[in-house]
Amino acid sequence: MKTPHPSALSHRPVRLAAAAVVAGLLMTACSASGDDTDTTTDAVGKAGGGARMKVAMVTHGAKGDAFWDLVRKGAEDAAAKDDVDLTYTSDSDAAGQAELVRDAIRDKVDGIAVTLAKPQAMAGPMAQARAADIPVVGINSGIDSWKSEGLLEYFGQDESVAGQAVGTKLDDLRAKHAVCVIHERGNVALEARCAGVKKTFDGQLENLYVEGTDAGATTAAITARLRQDPTIDEVVTNGAQFALLAVKSVKASGSRAKVATFDLNKDLVKAVQNGSVQFAVDQQPYLQGYLAVDGLWLYRTNGNISGGGVSPVLTGPAFVTRTNVAAVARFAERGTR
Repeated sequence: MKTPHPSALSHRPVRLAAAAVVAGLLMTACSASGDDTDTTTDAVGKAGGGARMKVAMVTHGAKGDAFWDLVRKGAEDAAAKDDVDLTYTSDSDAAGQAELVRDAIRDKVDGIAVTLAKPQAMAGPMAQARAADIPVVGINSGIDSWKSEGLLEYFGQDESVAGQAVGTKLDDLRAKHAVCVIHERGNVALEARCAGVKKTFDGQLENLYVEGTDAGATTAAITARLRQDPTIDEVVTNGAQFALLAVKSVKASGSRAKVATFDLNKDLVKAVQNGSVQFAVDQQPYLQGYLAVDGLWLYRTNGNISGGGVSPVLTGPAFVTRTNVAAVARFAERGTR
């Protein structure tokens, strides 16, 4: 730090005193004019009295799912930057997730970020949030429902568009018979992905429903289907961890099928690097979590609405293949991709 010149120090008390007089006059003038300026939120998003903005993020992520660790990491980094008091909770059961949102409303948070994997189950809590005048943004799931549910913004991937891109990619790779593995029944995002693949894929596509919370059962189901039909030449999964299970299934069944997937994590990056997985579609979950918290903070402090409340803010799809995976690997290693 540069040391002030002695002459500068000698004048500092005078300047501070003058500044104090000016500040006092300004305060007096404001009081005299009856200024009723709202002080509930200052320039850094703190409520009156210095309280921090409270944000709740409530997702349908299953416990131990690395994908949701990335979402949470992004949210936490944005909260640290914006000095936001963030609470992250999740429940893969729709009723449980809905109750977590109600808990946040009862806690009188200043904003909520939520996934709408099963929109009907969340309709009630969303109505309660609107009644409580709590702004809500959507992330990850519910791109077709966020506006009708009255959400402020949406950050995520258009799953239908992503699925169509995968279907086109499979055509380029000359696949003929693909299986799209859905690890959670009723999840609108997963259904939209597979429907998108079917829309553009020229070959045969079938959906295979598995119990995503049970890795052993998932592996066994994929293995059994590959043994039943040796014409299957492509397995498309809806999560990085499921792609790695599919790689095991291919080996166990003796199939020649290739594996591709939606979503990414650091282990999947290695699988793309060594060629055991052809490609991944990255929807950038870290970015979803980050933008959701930052979006709520910007709305509170500056009235900003990303996408104007009309259009979603898309975070994907971005293809990660063996040719470009090196550019992603260093970020994946540190837990942000």
